[in-house]
Order: sequence, then structure tokens, then C-alpha cells
Amino acid sequence: MKDSAKRALKGADFLSLKTFEPAAIELILSEAERIKSEGFKHVRLLANRSIGLLFEKPSTRTRASFEVAVVKLGGHPMYLSGSELQVKRGETLGDTGKVLSRYIDGLVVRTFGQDRLEEIAAAAEVPVINALTDECHPCQALADMLTISEYKGGLEGVRLAYVGDGNNVCHSLMRAGTKLGMAVAVATPPGREPLDRIVDECKAYCEAYDSTLSIGTDALKATADADVIYTDVWVSMGDVDTPATIDEFVPYRVDSALVENAADDAIVMHCLPAHRGEEIADEVLDGSRSVVWDQAENRLYAQAALLALIYGE
Repeated sequence: MKDSAKRALKGADFLSLKTFEPAAIELILSEAERIKSEGFKHVRLLANRSIGLLFEKPSTRTRASFEVAVVKLGGHPMYLSGSELQVKRGETLGDTGKVLSRYIDGLVVRTFGQDRLEEIAAAAEVPVINALTDECHPCQALADMLTISEYKGGLEGVRLAYVGDGNNVCHSLMRAGTKLGMAVAVATPPGREPLDRIVDECKAYCEAYDSTLSIGTDALKATADADVIYTDVWVSMGDVDTPATIDEFVPYRVDSALVENAADDAIVMHCLPAHRGEEIADEVLDGSRSVVWDQAENRLYAQAALLALIYGE
């Protein structure tokens, strides 16, 4: 199983969690744990390799953690701002991916529609990694699963409650959780639910991997006895089609009362950046239940592990 998971990741694109079996995700998490424990001093898998970071959206954690991961693995990160490339003047994404493949050994892409990412990947001749699209954020979910496993001693049977907007982070958490045997509950305002096709996809994972998924609008119901409470900003980057209002999201704010509704040892997660006082209260974000800073740090180890397995021997 481990060998087949290694083969699935070696030289592969990482566009979403949809295309990877649980064994491959578990292998990434295991490698991340190893790198975090042992450090990077003997890991030089990207020596003499350059990895492009093509970002069409702003970034703090994703950019910094990928750049540091590439350097610590012995490689050279090359930041490519979408506003400075010829894409801005009309060059197709496919042509961009094809040309960059002649210079670099991989592309980490942060963009808008999933179709933009897939256009680049289809044309590129090097591995392409999703650093966030409007549809999903798989690298964030890897770091999240690593963090939950650290605090809960594993993932199987862990009750994860996501409250807020049914966005890209929610989609990737659903995919990861239902593939890894978790009990996932999602609560969003009416009309802000995760995409139906991704819900249906994850319900199929529930049957295959002995997990559960519930989708609703009641934050108290979703977080009742939860082991993990997770939230994100109420309006994601680029979400202009159905603008949210603050009032509709207020019942989904992660405050002390909502946290008390969860299990006594529940942890609180947020992928950051946080709008303090909106989706999460200061006393929760900075409180004893919060693991957001470990969660942010784990982006480095999860992405380093992903790179190591894509480029490893």
C-alpha cells in the first residue's frame, strides 16, 4: 500500500484531494511528521531544482511556507506574480505553463477558478501544485489534518465541525475528513452551502471509508460534542458573485459560547487570516483552545512532505 501511494505521488500534479486515495494522503502526513520531528538537515531532494510560485492572489502563509520548504529541501523558489507576467497582457495560461516548463522543475499555483489551474497543468510538462483556487485549498487541508492528528492522537473517528462559509477550505476539509475516517459536520447560512457536487463526492467517500458527513444550517447542532471547531473568513478571496452580509453569518461566529458547546477538550482552528470579532472572537483565537499558530506552522511541514514525495527517489 505504501509503495503504491509513493508511486501515485511521484512526479504527480497535486490539483485537489479528489484524485488521491487515503493511503497517499496518509503517506504525506506521515512524511510531514517525520520531517517535523527530524528536521531538514539531511533532506536535499530539490538540490539543483527551481520551483516556480505563480500567484495571482495575495498570500502570506502559503507563499512563505512554500518558499521556505523549497529552500530547506535544497531548491530555489522563484516567485512569479500574476500581475507581472504576460498573462496580464493576454498570453494564455496554457502557453505560460508550457514556456515555464522549459525553465523550472515545478509550479506552485495560486489562482482563481479551478479551470485556470487545470489549464496550466494540462500544458505544463512539470508537476503543478494547487496553492489555492476558488474551489479548493488542498495544501491547507494537509496541514489541518497534521495538526488534528497531533492534538487528537489520530484522525479516525474525530468529530470535526466546520462553521461559516461553504468555501474552498470547507471543500478540502470535507474531502480530507471523509477520506480519512472522520465525522465531519458543516454548518453554513442558507445559500452558502458547499457545492452540491463536492457534497455528493464526499458522501461516496463516507460509504467507502467509514466516515460521516452532515450538511446543515445549525451551528450549535454541528458543534455539539465536536472534537474540533474550524472556521474561516466569511467572504473568501474573489467571492463576488454572491456577496455575503455580516448579519447572516453572526450565528456562526466562533465565540466562547459556541466553544463551550463542543467537547471539553475541543480545539479551535482557523486557516488565517482572521477577521477578529467577525468569524472568530479574540478570546477564542488567543485562548487556550486555539491551535491556529501550530496549524499555520504545519503548512511548512505538510508542503515540504508533499514536495519530497513528488520529487523523491
